[in-house]
Amino acid sequence: MTGEHSRKLPGEGRRRVVVEAVRPELEGGRFPVKRVVGEPLAVRADVFGDGHDRVGGVLRYRKAGREGWEEEALTPLGNDRWEARFVPEEVGRYEYGVVAWADRFATWQEDVRKKAAAGQEVAVDLRMGAALVAAAASRARGTPDGKRLEDLSRELEGASDPAIAAALALGEELTRLATRWPDRSLATEYGRTLPLVVDPPLAGFSSWYEFFPRSCGEGPHGTLRDAERLLPEVARMGFDVVYLPPFHPIGESCRKGRNNSPRAEPGDPGSPWAVGSRRGGHRAVHPELGTLGDYEGFVAAAGKLGMQVALDLAFQCSPDHPYVSKHPAWFRWRPDGTLQHAENPPKKYEDIVPLDFETPEWGPLWEELLGVVLFWVERGVTVFRVDNPHTKPFAFWEWLIREVKGEHPEVVFLSEAFTRPTVMQRLAKVGFTQSYTYFTWRNTKAELTEYLTELTRTELREHFRPNFWPNTPDILPEYLQYGGRTAFAARLVLAATLSSNYGIYGPAFELCVAEAVPGKEEYLDSEKYEVKRWERDRPGSLAPLVGRVNRIRRENPALHSTWNLRFHEADNDNVLFYGKTSEDGSNALLIAVNLDPFQSQTCNVRVPLAELGIAPGRPYLMHDLLGEDRFLWQGEWNRLELDPRVLPARIFRVHSRLRREEDFDYFL
Repeated sequence: MTGEHSRKLPGEGRRRVVVEAVRPELEGGRFPVKRVVGEPLAVRADVFGDGHDRVGGVLRYRKAGREGWEEEALTPLGNDRWEARFVPEEVGRYEYGVVAWADRFATWQEDVRKKAAAGQEVAVDLRMGAALVAAAASRARGTPDGKRLEDLSRELEGASDPAIAAALALGEELTRLATRWPDRSLATEYGRTLPLVVDPPLAGFSSWYEFFPRSCGEGPHGTLRDAERLLPEVARMGFDVVYLPPFHPIGESCRKGRNNSPRAEPGDPGSPWAVGSRRGGHRAVHPELGTLGDYEGFVAAAGKLGMQVALDLAFQCSPDHPYVSKHPAWFRWRPDGTLQHAENPPKKYEDIVPLDFETPEWGPLWEELLGVVLFWVERGVTVFRVDNPHTKPFAFWEWLIREVKGEHPEVVFLSEAFTRPTVMQRLAKVGFTQSYTYFTWRNTKAELTEYLTELTRTELREHFRPNFWPNTPDILPEYLQYGGRTAFAARLVLAATLSSNYGIYGPAFELCVAEAVPGKEEYLDSEKYEVKRWERDRPGSLAPLVGRVNRIRRENPALHSTWNLRFHEADNDNVLFYGKTSEDGSNALLIAVNLDPFQSQTCNVRVPLAELGIAPGRPYLMHDLLGEDRFLWQGEWNRLELDPRVLPARIFRVHSRLRREEDFDYFL
């Protein structure tokens, strides 16, 4: 080194390949992308080098904490973009990255091919290739490939006929073996290892049914045992998640009365979300509902019917919660010495006091709340619907969810956060498995198309897993208030087919309850504040339709994903026309929904023949799985009528591969 100033060389200056623009990647690997077991992760990257040398590379991946990597070769997509994919087979955390290198063997083969085609001399090139193959044999020493590569190297070196040697150099066997053992000594690794969370299948495909156990009995207050007797009916409707509002003791002071009255009358049960009384807190069962043993029996009974139970995780307290006296520093106190209750002006929640996550005792608070979750996991709960998570710190949720899933990776967390998009998305990034969405307020064709395109065709797809709810105990949208039974049916089909995860609050939904507080999207005589007596067998119930829709969902793999959604043309703004096709292409559905709950709508719809593998001019069968009608269509454009007095929607199974006349006769 000469000169006044010393110069520092890079650690290795011979690496010539660049790896960049790896996708999916969330904030430089700060947050994991999400998949479910059996759902492929396709990884793309820009991979290129200087000059004209060919490049090669792999996607490498492994379960977090394991030694060694599994690899899938990158395949070119054109213009220096490459892709590889793998299918995770276990729940838990994974990590993945991209490694690439200058491929001297592939470059040599390409040069030999060009020179041979041009009639140029390749004898020296063949000797150079023999050395490359010998090096590959050395890397494969001790394997059957190593022995065969040694033989091929000698054959190249000793070949006297240039034409035979060139054929050997470009042959399939040599290409396959040498590619398997590339020279990766100067490989470039992408700058970071990226995280992936793999959830259980339920995270990607689920149907939720919410109901209040206290409204299931014949007496003044139902019990968990009464609710258990309802489980077979829920199972017959085809749901796989039973979601219960909080079933803990309810506070007595500041208890809300009917219709959210600030004063409770004798006998008013109060809101289940006002958690805690002298009878216990978040680890206790409301005495009028039963015992902890009754709850465990409820979970076991649901499991026998193929359903999981979701617990409502409401990290808030009534003024009577034991935490208030044992840990007063976990709450905010006003200057007059009273507890600060929850507020969202002009709304007041006098029966609820929020936890203070800025308390100096935040560490013990976090540990206690983690203990609450693990307490219920140990009693068979693997699904949590989290109430208002956006009112607690992001760092808290990231820590809690990672701690829980570190021990129990099968646990699912649903975020109930109807708030600003950035906040909802951050909650998904820090670990929530599923998320409530704005679907509840997206009604027009333009609104639904724009919103679903955002959810499924942008980076949101990598971390924000939507769960569609047409109604909740808190929300009765205007569309349902005024649209009647047809509106409930249309929103059911939309929720259950646009998203692979959806839920309803019943039996208010299937009974088409639409009475609202005047001027508000809130139920009149809300079940949140009183025990209801539902006529579950009332004429006009949508329960049979709900069961049919859920059966269609189970039987058609195309509906097991949200990400395969594609919108298609319909020349009527009141008709939404869209499709889904299974990963292997064997199951294709086209869905049409009349968004007008009052009038029959007729339109022409455009069938994507090429995507469905239907040759132009060939007839194809459309089997309506909702109404059991069958139609023989031909060509791209076909006429369709949707009468809300009959059914506002059709779910067509496309039979595109029928060729014989008897096939058509069977379906028609």
